Amino acid sequence: MTRPFRISVLVLALTFVSACSVINYSFSGTSIQPDVKSVTINYFDYTALRVNPSLSNDLTEALKDKFRKMTRLEQIDEDGDLEITGAVSGYDVKATAVTANEVAAQNRLTVTVKITYNNKKYPEEDFEKSFSAYADYDSTQSLDAVESSLCEEIVEKLCEDILNATVANW
Repeated sequence: MTRPFRISVLVLALTFVSACSVINYSFSGTSIQPDVKSVTINYFDYTALRVNPSLSNDLTEALKDKFRKMTRLEQIDEDGDLEITGAVSGYDVKATAVTANEVAAQNRLTVTVKITYNNKKYPEEDFEKSFSAYADYDSTQSLDAVESSLCEEIVEKLCEDILNATVANW
């Protein structure tokens, strides 16, 4: 290779690397601006008609844990650069598969969460959005018997979706 060609390739590579450093990309898939340092994740209210007394706390703590593992952001109690407020607005069970005898063969537990996301550094990224996740279970089982494991699965899905919508820009 000629010297001018090598210099051109080097300049092009350096330009590309410096352009990518404007946003902080990580191996976790998050893209957080370098001047965003902290996040406040407020306790999730529970407004759904059907009651699950531990779901708000489980969801709040799981989301905090997800942010701790997947981002470099410091979690603070108030006035974070990013702020997430939410409420469990739906907690419903419905039949999803019906047998020939018109009996439910499978049920679905669906949890809906309404999120308000505020980015104090970049307010154009603010949003209010609802997220839903579900898990199916055999109708021969009672909801009480499977509720705990279903909720764990649903909370994991919801946390992944919320993380992706807020700091992964998906």
